[in-house]
Amino acid sequence: MPTDVPALSVDLPLPADFRAEDILAFHRRDAEEVAERVDGARIAKGQIWDGQPALLALAFDDGRMRAALHVDGAPRPDSRDRLTAQVRRMIGLDQPVAEFAAALANHPALGPLIARQPGLRVPQTATPFEALAWAVTGQQISVQAAVSVRRRFIRALGLRHSSGLWCPPGPEQVAAAAPEALQGAGLSRTKARTLQTVSEQILGGELPLDQWLSDTQADTIQERLNAVRGIGPWTVSYALLRGYGWLDGSLDGDVAVRRNLQTLLGREDKPTQQETRDWLADFSPWRALVAAHLWAMQSAAGY
Repeated sequence: MPTDVPALSVDLPLPADFRAEDILAFHRRDAEEVAERVDGARIAKGQIWDGQPALLALAFDDGRMRAALHVDGAPRPDSRDRLTAQVRRMIGLDQPVAEFAAALANHPALGPLIARQPGLRVPQTATPFEALAWAVTGQQISVQAAVSVRRRFIRALGLRHSSGLWCPPGPEQVAAAAPEALQGAGLSRTKARTLQTVSEQILGGELPLDQWLSDTQADTIQERLNAVRGIGPWTVSYALLRGYGWLDGSLDGDVAVRRNLQTLLGREDKPTQQETRDWLADFSPWRALVAAHLWAMQSAAGY
């Protein structure tokens, strides 16, 4: 952690049912701690801030979350407001979990599960692009394999903060990279092409991911992302969940969701993707939050 006085800081009160461990677990995905480091109830995360390497430090203590942003350079005047909005999104403070719990309290299968996991929120990435890049990376491979590819991807294309932590690359770095560099990091040719196409469209203004945080409906984002070759419904739903906090994506194609639904329902066989889609449909507009509760049954917060 840097020892200098941080350029920016945020101090937020937390709800009584806030589950800091879920946020910590999400940032413990990579045991090698290339871009994120977790020490007790503290997180240090590298990220690119206005084109500069930065370190975001989050600390959970006594019912509060304190954030500090250390930028290798001078932050813009509007940085504090943007940092506050980003941190609130990252730790899920604006997710209506109480309303969700009340709506499903009497459901015979989900009611008891939600009661065992009160206050569960979905941890989010620092930026929508980071969520989309992770979703593309994780297509049709295990979590462990995706973490390994992500690590190599960050080292190959990311920027390094003065603290030593790497910052996941943004669209500028991905668009400028040689395809061989992406494939050398472990991405398939198709995934590399998809990420570069997305990055080029972001830079060209066709996919303004950051702007969509404040003024675009999820169905519009879905339509625009689904039009990109190599991006399908699961990738879009996952990116919307982790990048935008959209809680109604149907993650019926997720293997862990289907496996844990089998356990929840006491079935001998794993539900098919269509059966899972049909079952989740009854819980709109909470389908992705239901999926998060299914993930949490087996401590799958890292995904």
